[in-house]
Amino acid sequence: MKVIGTAGHVDHGKSALVRVLTGINPDRLREEQEREMTIDLGFAWMELPDGESVGIIDVPGHIDFIDNMLAGVGGIDGALLVIAADEGVMPQTREHLSILDLLDVDLGVVAITKSDLVQDVDWMDLVVEEVRELIQSTSLAGAPIIPVSALDGSGLDSLKHALQQVLAGSQDRLDLSRPRLPIDRSFSISGFGTVVTGTLIDGSFSIGDEIHILPGERTARIRGLQTHQQKIEQARPGSRVAINLAGVEAAQIVRGQVVALPGQYKTTRRIDVSFRLLPDAAQTLVHNQQVKMYHGAAQRSARVRLLGVDKLEPGDSGWLQLELASPIVAARGDKFVLRRPSPGATLGGGQILEPHPTYRYKRNDQTVLTRFESSLAGTPAEQIEAALHGSGPIWQDDLQVKLAFPEAEFLSAIEELERSGRLVMIEPKSSTPNPEGLLVDRGTFSQLQDQILSLLSEYHDRFPLRAGMPMQELRSRLKGDTRVMQAVLERLLSEEVILLQVERFSLPDFEPLPSPEQQLAINDLLGQFRSNPYNTPSVKQVKESIGEEPLSFLLLTKQLIQLGPDVLLTTDDYSTMESEVRNRLRQQGTMTIADVRDLFNTSRKYALALMEQLDARGVTIREGDTRRLLN
Repeated sequence: MKVIGTAGHVDHGKSALVRVLTGINPDRLREEQEREMTIDLGFAWMELPDGESVGIIDVPGHIDFIDNMLAGVGGIDGALLVIAADEGVMPQTREHLSILDLLDVDLGVVAITKSDLVQDVDWMDLVVEEVRELIQSTSLAGAPIIPVSALDGSGLDSLKHALQQVLAGSQDRLDLSRPRLPIDRSFSISGFGTVVTGTLIDGSFSIGDEIHILPGERTARIRGLQTHQQKIEQARPGSRVAINLAGVEAAQIVRGQVVALPGQYKTTRRIDVSFRLLPDAAQTLVHNQQVKMYHGAAQRSARVRLLGVDKLEPGDSGWLQLELASPIVAARGDKFVLRRPSPGATLGGGQILEPHPTYRYKRNDQTVLTRFESSLAGTPAEQIEAALHGSGPIWQDDLQVKLAFPEAEFLSAIEELERSGRLVMIEPKSSTPNPEGLLVDRGTFSQLQDQILSLLSEYHDRFPLRAGMPMQELRSRLKGDTRVMQAVLERLLSEEVILLQVERFSLPDFEPLPSPEQQLAINDLLGQFRSNPYNTPSVKQVKESIGEEPLSFLLLTKQLIQLGPDVLLTTDDYSTMESEVRNRLRQQGTMTIADVRDLFNTSRKYALALMEQLDARGVTIREGDTRRLLN
């Protein structure tokens, strides 16, 4: 389903034309009907000659209501530019056409209304030629120009066929499974409750869906859906939709908020954009200038941060970072318009490159400007690379949604980048919610790798006798999304860039090594163990003698083994004791703790610690006061 929007100067017959085309009066407000002037947005629909239904948004033409006009043209597929035959091109004709051009509305028809008032053929020819010249340098260049009369009906059939032919060239709206509906109306109907309307983009809504209203984070549920007053079960992208909401009051909703599924969008107060200043703009655009931004059905006060230049002259294009006074919901590729607040005038517009930049750029950072250029005009692979560089690691399906690329084109570009080494595909575990994998540009991946290697290197320098950094400690010191960092660690482990042993991360070439002084103390201690192997120093005595770290090292390298809380033996002596116990049990069947004590001429403490260790390992089993061999 397609949607067209009217445009044109005040009193040029937009609403009258919509009324005669559709049978619906778009001027719904009493004040509009009394003043015979459109003030707010009006809505209607009609059937084209081929039977296709098309929605119409009728906008006000008076300069005082340009804000309302901009709220209506953000989501249209085509335009119906209306110019009165008796007056020709007027100021709001030019401004509305400039806005359509800034929004890249390239499908449309020009209706020369009130043709019944012009009997002079030469005059009509002059008006048509003036219009043709006017639109020649805009997105509507080559649009059909149809003289019509809402009074006598002349030209209406030609106008309908022209609209049908023009809209046939429009592409279906992408379904990215991330629906959003910029709200242009909110009202309450007795017996039904709250209703909001707008043009649905990027996905579908169904009855029963839980939704969020952003900004504001209000939660509601879709009770009913209508398109052109027809009940539907599911609303599709590109259609005009009325949503009956349960759980929220109409008074709590304002124009410019967005209906979305929970968790799919977040608001922003800073955006990166490409911008074109109109050639006939009344002034230059300067850094820190205050403007009004129009995006979808929303308008926001904003401050301009010019990047790369100090000012833009009329007709210039450039890069801006906009700081918004209050948050909006935006996506990459969205169009917007900037106007001067007072006196009101349209300055220019452009396209959103990044709705969630991570920081305020230095104004002359050439790396940022180069990335913007690639993001706007590069190949699909270059645009993906630029998006990755700006966002950091991102899940594959999130990136596809962000860039709004067709799947085949997107996957081909991903393959090209991975093959050339400019992109790293990090495969997560099967339990990861996103099976498509994590994408990161090579430079960012190298930075993450360097960060991890640096942390491990520092840890090895601080604790040269430990096997490595505990898993949880490394994860806690890594900044960023936990799932992302886990995926990066898994990738580095698979490539053996780092190692994981006994829940400790280490560098592949790292080997715990005592200092010369520590080694001397260790040698002296081991000498004490060898001189009296079954009555060795306690854990406490060893810590006091050589320190806790060297003891951990001796246990790690299996030079010592700890039995219970306080008994230490050399590994060789422990093996000897185990072998002797096995032999004695084979010979006599059972042994008591006293037997073990006497066998090794040791104390009960050491004998008990030895046998409890053998019990734990399943070598022996206790039966009352004796042990017998289990295996």
